[in-house]
Amino acid sequence: MTRTVVLIMSILKSRGYDGENPWADYANAGISDKQIASGWMFRNADKAANIKEEDSETPWLTQKTIEFVDQAEGPWMAHVSYIKPHWPYIVPAPYHNMFGANHVPGALRHEIERQDPHPVYGAYMGNKIASAFQREEVREKVIPAYMGLIKQCDDQLGRLLDHLENTGRMADTMIVLTSDHGDYLGDHWLGEKDLFHEASVKVPLIIYDPRSEASSTRGTTCDALVESIDLAATFVEAAGGSVPEHILEGKSLMPWLWGQNPSWRDYVISEFDYSPTPQAAKLGLEPRDARLFMVFDGRYKMMHAEGGMRPMLFDLHEDPEEFHDLAKGSDHQLIIDKLYKDLHHWGLRLSQRVTKSEDEIIAMRGRSLRRGILPFLVDGTEVPDELTEKYVGPIRQNFIKD
Repeated sequence: MTRTVVLIMSILKSRGYDGENPWADYANAGISDKQIASGWMFRNADKAANIKEEDSETPWLTQKTIEFVDQAEGPWMAHVSYIKPHWPYIVPAPYHNMFGANHVPGALRHEIERQDPHPVYGAYMGNKIASAFQREEVREKVIPAYMGLIKQCDDQLGRLLDHLENTGRMADTMIVLTSDHGDYLGDHWLGEKDLFHEASVKVPLIIYDPRSEASSTRGTTCDALVESIDLAATFVEAAGGSVPEHILEGKSLMPWLWGQNPSWRDYVISEFDYSPTPQAAKLGLEPRDARLFMVFDGRYKMMHAEGGMRPMLFDLHEDPEEFHDLAKGSDHQLIIDKLYKDLHHWGLRLSQRVTKSEDEIIAMRGRSLRRGILPFLVDGTEVPDELTEKYVGPIRQNFIKD
């Protein structure tokens, strides 16, 4: 259980919600025949959560953010990480019935995906969450609740932005809206986020930079290959710092925001360690082999699984729905080889050395010699005399017996 949830439980108790876990019993449960209707059960997703809307997670976090901003002096940063939309899929009134089954789009999936699937893909298509979202009655209950949770987030974000504007903070505050991942919700016969189809890895990223340098790109979009880890580097540069490339893997997005055309990456990577999951056990994999990697170059997406399995490959130009796994055949080996080279290149990235910067390493060169550490010398002439002067000269005492 996250520390945020523990904190919310404490807050709910202080506001009169009883029980050992009011977060589960009220914030994430409705009522059915005077019984607790837990949001952990999909059948209850269409019920209103038994909580005052202002006491639920999203408004609570918004209020705490406003309080933080109001007390902040000088430069500040707030990571406002809304818990929802997320399971348990249940939302308080009035959001619980704003949407219905008529608003649910059809699942993006095809029967061909179930024919001789990649072993890892097949294992995930058979897990509990995927099996649930393969049922239309589940999607027709859960997705309207999911939409309601998003609408609540939208409204609370609007409340936060209004506060920034009304207090003059919009004039000097960079705002980034993004998500850590998507959700299959039945697409590709899956639930949750476990593989690398677009439903999972293509997340929104909206950046507002109030400075005049960003005016030329305001209201535009950018199709550069961006990774979530780019945000840390962006914040460092936006704050006037120098990005420590030996520590931060990401690349600053400031050049794109300010209308420049920087030298950029040719591919993006995602990775997933699924070693603790039932799928790894089902496949009989050792923990070291239960790892997945995605390489995407803007057109071709390859998913590599450790453990001696073949990859998966999709051409998003010809097959944007990602239904047809081209790695089942033998016609695209050159593309697969190229993407494996990209994965190899990524494996050699600079961030694997994270303790010292380039400048610190250059300054270290020869430093051990200055400390009197002189390995591998034949007669001392290999180094300047000043480094060996402490190790030569007449003896001062003789303890060697003839």
